[in-house]
Amino acid sequence: MYLFLSHLAFVDTAYSSSVTPVMLKNFLVDKTSIPLGGCVAQMFCGAIFGTIECFLLAVMAYDRYVAICSPLLYSTNMSTKVCSLLLIISYVGGCVTAWIFTGCLLNQSFCGPNEINHFFCDYSPVLKLSSYHDDLDEILPAVFAGSVMMTTVLIIIISYIYILFSVLKISSTEGRSKAFSTCTSHLTAVTLFYGTTTFIYLMPKSSYSTDENKVVSVFYIVMIPMLNPLIYSLRNNEVKGALRKLMSKKRLFS
Repeated sequence: MYLFLSHLAFVDTAYSSSVTPVMLKNFLVDKTSIPLGGCVAQMFCGAIFGTIECFLLAVMAYDRYVAICSPLLYSTNMSTKVCSLLLIISYVGGCVTAWIFTGCLLNQSFCGPNEINHFFCDYSPVLKLSSYHDDLDEILPAVFAGSVMMTTVLIIIISYIYILFSVLKISSTEGRSKAFSTCTSHLTAVTLFYGTTTFIYLMPKSSYSTDENKVVSVFYIVMIPMLNPLIYSLRNNEVKGALRKLMSKKRLFS
């Protein structure tokens, strides 16, 4: 679990860092310019790390399934080799998605308007600037991103269905609460991440305005990476104990 959490923390940091500096600059000036190469690089980072996070959340759901449903076989089923393979699949999936988005974008010609109403280079706003693009350039990335999201969501749902049935078989109330508590942090992270990304990428564009798009984008690119460490660490008894000691020391010195 901690191996996957460390990679999730790395992905969140890289994901947020690719956008946040430019966003903060936007708060200071009315308009921010970025070269096409920098815009493509920013979009590539967003696509690769956003996709890796989807895969990691699905992998962590499978990890919880093995830990709760087959605890005696956990060390075998989730060996170092298996964990490394799951991480490699996650990173390769992110690279493939990013190359599809970038390839469709670099296939365009940009010689007209060069201004977007957004604080970072997202695929749809940048694609609208191209002088000519066919339906494939809009459909292919959307279908691939949608397939990744649906596949990972399906893995998460199936894992938690099995977890639910296994937990319900536990006779003691304390045992059930302990089993559920190990999944609370992950479920919270999944709900926040997929709730916002679904709003942005899967809902019809006519159902929300550009300003709403920008607000939700800030939430899943900046806020969620900041919240994930709190979500996971505050469920850890050692971290909570350290916080209590820190707060008690502050009270003594105040």
